[in-house]
Amino acid sequence: MTMFPERIQKRIIDFNKSIIQTMKLMDEGFIKSLLVFKNDQFLGMITNGDLQRAIIANKPFDTEIGTLINNSEKKYALVSDDIGLIKKWMLDVRAEMMPIVDADGNLVKVIFWDELFKEPRNNNREKINLPVVIMAGGKGTRLKPITNVIPKPLIPIGDKTILEEIMDQFEGIGCKKFYMSVNYKSDMMRFYLEQLNHHYDIEFFEESKPLGTIGSVSLLKGKISTPFFVSNCDILIDQDYRDVYNYHIKNKNELTIVTAVKSFKIPYGVIETGKDGLMTGLQEKPEITYMINTGVYILNPECIDEIPEGEFFHITHLMEKIKKQGGRIGCFPVSEQAWKDMGDWREYLKVANII
Repeated sequence: MTMFPERIQKRIIDFNKSIIQTMKLMDEGFIKSLLVFKNDQFLGMITNGDLQRAIIANKPFDTEIGTLINNSEKKYALVSDDIGLIKKWMLDVRAEMMPIVDADGNLVKVIFWDELFKEPRNNNREKINLPVVIMAGGKGTRLKPITNVIPKPLIPIGDKTILEEIMDQFEGIGCKKFYMSVNYKSDMMRFYLEQLNHHYDIEFFEESKPLGTIGSVSLLKGKISTPFFVSNCDILIDQDYRDVYNYHIKNKNELTIVTAVKSFKIPYGVIETGKDGLMTGLQEKPEITYMINTGVYILNPECIDEIPEGEFFHITHLMEKIKKQGGRIGCFPVSEQAWKDMGDWREYLKVANII
């Protein structure tokens, strides 16, 4: 294979790698696209969005990425193409990079976004202004003893709090109105937010008793008339939520769950048995992949009417209720490392760069 500069070489992946292997490689490199080769032959580019669409289409996690390359959807340019045209293509699809090939399809070079543009890739996307409900009333028991002193949403990450990081991400895509469910140490949260130079548009609503992971949203009946986001107050996800919203609308979901693709490796040989306890199979240290609920959702406004007033009610109860009624609940996948559960000490310390 032709030797390319290191920046390109680090983005090359073999066609027979699986979806889950490719997601892990993207996580390791903090990148969203890779160049797919079969021996010395350049096949095309695979993006994080391609992997998400494959998972949504129920492709197995061990599917080879070479089978996902769609030659009818060109993701490369020719050496003869004008740089102005290449720039327009990259803007249209917000491409992290653009492979440049010769007449025989051989990769010649790669043009990266930061070589042509100064602004971040997603700055030119259309904004969406949807309400955001933040569930911030819990006691944060997993983060004791620090939560004995301050509420979990105010735990710092660098110069900001977890709460500010979450709200800034939503404001970045155009969301302006926040509803915040509070209870534990709510006065401290209100006071802190009032002292900030940047004032968020927040309407607080308070549950008089614990109402579960979604029960307090019943207090918003009559206030929200569009689809809206719901986020736990300890979740950070490296994902443009506009993609989640587009999927929610296109798929005509009542509720969409942002799910993380998480793998667990069993450190033992797993035995499969049949009748009379006879061994039928053996897997040596298998890896199992699941879709994990991250705690971020999009709900249609009608979902609020399905939440009983004043009753303890979890988001899982709402999911079960919608499913029984024949409603559509979609799952939008993100990679394992894109999801940060800041309510867990180990994850919090990683993100805070303490370990």
